[in-house]
Order: sequence, then structure tokens, then C-alpha cells
Amino acid sequence: MLSPYACKNENAIRFIKEKKDPYRTDFFRDIDRILYSLSYTRYLDKTQVFSFNEDDHITKRMIHVQLVSKIARTIGRNLNLNEDLIEAAALGHDLGHVPFGHVGESILNAISLENGEGYFNHNVESVRVLMNLEQNGKGRNLTLQVLDAIMCHNGELPLDKYQPTPKTKEQFFKEYEMSYRDKSIIKKLRPMTLEGCVVRISDIIAYIGKDIEDALRLEVIQKEELPKNIMKLIGEDNKNIVNTFVSDVIKNSKRKPYLKMSKPIFKALVDLKKFNMEHIYLKANTKKQIEEYDRMFRTLFSNFKKDVEKNNKRSVIYTKFLKDMSLSYLESTTINRKVIDFLAGMTDDYMRKCYLKIVN
Repeated sequence: MLSPYACKNENAIRFIKEKKDPYRTDFFRDIDRILYSLSYTRYLDKTQVFSFNEDDHITKRMIHVQLVSKIARTIGRNLNLNEDLIEAAALGHDLGHVPFGHVGESILNAISLENGEGYFNHNVESVRVLMNLEQNGKGRNLTLQVLDAIMCHNGELPLDKYQPTPKTKEQFFKEYEMSYRDKSIIKKLRPMTLEGCVVRISDIIAYIGKDIEDALRLEVIQKEELPKNIMKLIGEDNKNIVNTFVSDVIKNSKRKPYLKMSKPIFKALVDLKKFNMEHIYLKANTKKQIEEYDRMFRTLFSNFKKDVEKNNKRSVIYTKFLKDMSLSYLESTTINRKVIDFLAGMTDDYMRKCYLKIVN
């Protein structure tokens, strides 16, 4: 019953061959491997947009990935695509996000470049988490299609047309490796499956209205500031915004080997994203907060690097991270990368606690 453009279960590619499960398809097993991972649990205390606020109703990363999953499966079901592949990629797409959201990512990227480890991108780190960090450095052995959809999910870059680009394992690894060295590669990544395209467009749909909802709740913006011409077209609240975008994608993508929105709705999406950037994302953190986050990252990086160099087994980078890691990870990973992996995996609160322990 799947669309001719869907990725079939029998076409799943796993890097290390395993015995087939009698009850679960390969993509369904990937869902379980992500759900039971330690990095998935840490979504619970990772910033979506707003950090350290008093309102328990503000979106955390955990809620965001669930919303992406639901939206993506709605689109996938109506286009007769492989929902298991969609759900696995949606739930795993942000595992590499660092503390304090995109602000934290920008800081860690600067540290990574300064220390010879290349560019840091959360989508690539999500793949690294699943291939090289989970299960004490052994990885989760997920399918190529799921890892590729995660790597190519970047919802910061809306496209007027999402068409899959078939690729081999070798091509996937080349893109993965190049992302550390070539700044432009991130903008060029395209999923190898239509399901991966669905996750990518769903990422934008999931956050664009929800971030407005959160900003209104925290009074970062007022309802009167919302662009009336856009809201009139797509809806006044997140419920209607999501419904408008999802319905438009489905209507314009039925029985096609690509995803597309109508021109007016796509323009509304781009314009609304621009509004969010100017009125929400650039105001989500004060200059003082950003300076504090930068100080946290740099202090921890410097201290943990010294701890690894001096083989300080009492340091938390050993007790909470390195002591149980596989020999292959320990021998093949640079000191700088070990520290970056540790910092990237932290939750907001844990990073702050580690920082305060050092400075106090």
C-alpha cells in the first residue's frame, strides 16, 4: 500500500549486519534504539529557544522532537510513505543539540574551530551520537536511511521544493566527513529518501508557530506585533498554523516524488521565519546571558581538557563519561573531541552545575 516513492522496509541498509527481528522491521527497531538511548533521555532538559525561565509550559527539546514526529507522520501517512522511517528520524534528529540551543551550538562551533576539530553542527553531532557515542562508544548501528535523514534534517533552511537525492553508504560518509571541513556542505545536504524530506519540512512546521506561542507566553513579543497579513493567511495560533502548512504540503505533494508547498504558503513560511528571527530568536537571550553561556563553555572546555591531559580520574569527564567508553573510542578520539562530545551531550542544568562547581 506504500507509495512507489516510499522507502520500503526491505531496502533498509544497516552498517553491521544483524539477524532479522521476527516482529519488528529495521526502521521500527531504530525507533526503539533511539527511544531507549541515554541521549534521548537528556532531551528532557535541553533548551528549545528559551533557557532558564520559570514557566513550566515553555517548550523543551523533548516536546519539539515529539511534535516533529507527529507532524511528519501525519504528512507521511497521507502520502503513503514509510511511517517507521519517519518516526525514527524525527525522534533522533536533535540528539546532537547542545545546552542552550542554537546559542550554545554557535559557541561550541567557535571552540571546535579554535581547537582544530572543524565545524560543529548539531545535525552532524546527532549522527555522531548514534554511530560513535551511544552504548559506551559502540554506537547503535542504525540504518543508513535513518542516519541520513537525521543528518540532512536542517530545518533552518526552508526550500521551495524537497526532492530526495539517492546516495550510497560511501556518499553518506563523504558528506558526513566533509561537514567538519567545509562550511558550505551543511546548506547542500539533501535527504536520500522522501521520508527524510518529510522530517526536514516538519521540523520547520513544528517550531515556527510553537516558538511564537512560547514568546507570547513569556511576553517577549505582544500579539499586536505579529504580522497581520501573514497570520490572516495561515492562522492566528499554532494549531491553525500547523494545520495550514501540513494541509498545503499534502495537497501539493500527492503522488509526486518530491514535497512542495503552494507559492503563497511557502512565502508566508519564509516571511514568518524572518519575523521570528528578528523578534524572537535574537531577543531570546540578552547579551549578558550569551556572555555567561560563552564563559561556561570555555571554562569547562579548558578545565576538562587539562583533566584529560593530566589523567585526572576524579574529574567528572572521567567519572560520568570516559570511564566506561570503549577502547576504540578512547584510542581513536582526540582529547579536544572527547571534551566537545562531553559538553555537547550535557543538559542545561548539568552544564551550569559543573561550571558552578569549578568557579565556586
